[in-house]
Amino acid sequence: MHETVTAPVRPPADADTPFPLDGEPADARPWWRRRAGLIAQWTLVLGALAAVPLYRDELPDLGAIWSAASHADPGWLTMVVLAVAGSMGAFARLQRRLLRVGGLRMPLRRAFAITYAGNALSTTLPAGPAVSVVYTFRQFRRGGASARLATAVILVGGVITTTAYSLVALLALLADPHARGPALIALAVPLALAVLLVPVLRRPGPRALVTAPLRRGYRFALAHPRIAPYAERLAGVRDVLRPTRRDWAALASLALLNWVFDILALLSAAHAVGIDVAPNGVALAYFAAQAAGSMLPLLPGGLGAIEGSMAASLVAFGATLSPAAAAVGVYRLVSYWAVVAVGWLAWAGLHEHARLGARLKSWLATAGDLLMDGLAAFAFLTNYTTVPVQTPEARRP
Repeated sequence: MHETVTAPVRPPADADTPFPLDGEPADARPWWRRRAGLIAQWTLVLGALAAVPLYRDELPDLGAIWSAASHADPGWLTMVVLAVAGSMGAFARLQRRLLRVGGLRMPLRRAFAITYAGNALSTTLPAGPAVSVVYTFRQFRRGGASARLATAVILVGGVITTTAYSLVALLALLADPHARGPALIALAVPLALAVLLVPVLRRPGPRALVTAPLRRGYRFALAHPRIAPYAERLAGVRDVLRPTRRDWAALASLALLNWVFDILALLSAAHAVGIDVAPNGVALAYFAAQAAGSMLPLLPGGLGAIEGSMAASLVAFGATLSPAAAAVGVYRLVSYWAVVAVGWLAWAGLHEHARLGARLKSWLATAGDLLMDGLAAFAFLTNYTTVPVQTPEARRP
């Protein structure tokens, strides 16, 4: 599924994960501790299913939901698929751009495969986000990245996408007449502090006084045997990645497109079932659902919490319950279930299927190859401009 890359048979221990890991080996823990996340997930899911009969009268009619979804407009449904593909493609290209800034060229198809596979791990497994980070790090290493570069890409990519997420959410609040006032009041304090601090920090004396606690904290971290490896990795990020202004512009654009396309997918799903709601209302419903999903991190992909919160928010913005549930169902079918299915095919295509049969291995790898080729070929974000890059740092076995 990707170009053959020479890789060490066994990288150094500290290169297997983004940060060195200490503690009790997993196999030494009792089985219930090793499966604690899975047990908690199933407990929550079974509890939610058991509570369904108690709230049956308050749930939307399944027949009405199916009728709305089955009569959805095909043009808007196509937009849902394209927007979700655009969102995933933007994030894949963001990570690929960061790798290129660090001196590593990665094929677009492989970048897509890593993005989809990491998303599938993150949204379906217990402790999925942590598993996804380690998996993405190892795939970057196998693609030729040094341990420092792989760590830097994961950290900087996370900071950029989180900043873009906050910016889009803020713009959605400011666009809504009812939320604009509280949002401006909440912004007033940090903006006032920034206006006061910027002139002060330009002088060496006050700047040294303000940054002194940070320097002391960094020295303490370097002196601590358990924290030192983490601090060294974090400090090395700026030495590995030095983006130009053009790079920063491309990275910021890709991070914004990652969220804007996902919101556009929800807006298209709403229009597909006949819901006429303003874009800022859809954006607020989207961010409310993301917040609800993050409050229940044990649920895979925020299942249940995201759907319920998203449908309730659309109803609050004027939609009726059954079409709102149909819109959310269409959106989640594409943005979660279809993306997870593609992700597991990508995972299989990245040769992470040693326990599968030979015939199934071949079939999954072929399907993954074709799928990634299609996504890379039809992604409608422009390719990066050619920039000179350095030869990747050589790695020792």
